[in-house]
Amino acid sequence: MPREYTYGPFNSRRLGVSLGVDILPKYKLCSYNCVYCEIGPTYQVVSPEHRIKAPPSSNFRKELKDILKYVPHLDSITFGYHGEPSLNESLLDFYKVAYDVRNELKWTGTPPLLTLFTNSSTLYIDEIRDRVKHFDLVLAKLDAATDEDLNKTNRPHNDCPDINRIVKSLVKLRNDMPDKKLAIQSLISNSYNKNYYSNNNPKNIRHLAELITKIKPDMVQVYSIARIPSEYFVYAIDENRKREIVKILRELINNDNIEINYY
Repeated sequence: MPREYTYGPFNSRRLGVSLGVDILPKYKLCSYNCVYCEIGPTYQVVSPEHRIKAPPSSNFRKELKDILKYVPHLDSITFGYHGEPSLNESLLDFYKVAYDVRNELKWTGTPPLLTLFTNSSTLYIDEIRDRVKHFDLVLAKLDAATDEDLNKTNRPHNDCPDINRIVKSLVKLRNDMPDKKLAIQSLISNSYNKNYYSNNNPKNIRHLAELITKIKPDMVQVYSIARIPSEYFVYAIDENRKREIVKILRELINNDNIEINYY
């Protein structure tokens, strides 16, 4: 029987053995149109206040049970894929099903984390943070530390908040989930296009450090493009540059409580 919601499990660079959960329509639904997106372009970029109501069918619980009983060593059940999952009003309903199924099963080690990917654009909305804060680990995007880089790299909908508001919402989320983990994900890329100044620039990296210092996440994950990007003119930074960026961030942030790594 074809799967309706899940994909994998697969080995994730940042999450270990992960089972993906997609709660959006089978087309990309996002408030961003990132130049590097490995799913492809967002043909209709939506407002962060756009909502779909697509609650889990009975298949979701069955799907999880049928797959998880064969993967007793799973590290993460990861919500994300076809865009921004918080655009689905039923996010918390999916979480509750996954939470119940996880707790019903036996695991060879620690039970998997319930993980959420978000592009951070919706977190200024109180009801969204109230849903997101339940997850064990939230992976929140912050590729750009200036509005100029945000507009070029992530190409947000006009209704999306600016960097200042995004950072304030991430600080609120951090305070809302003291017993859970918050990771800031920064995808840094290069460009072949002389007219496109990528986010791999000293000003952006320096300001990222300033913003991360304010947010105080548990961890920062610096990574780059691993598959074919949406735009032909962007490409991955190399391992040496990832190391350099991590070194710069560690020196500027100077907080041993924040784990900073590259992938």
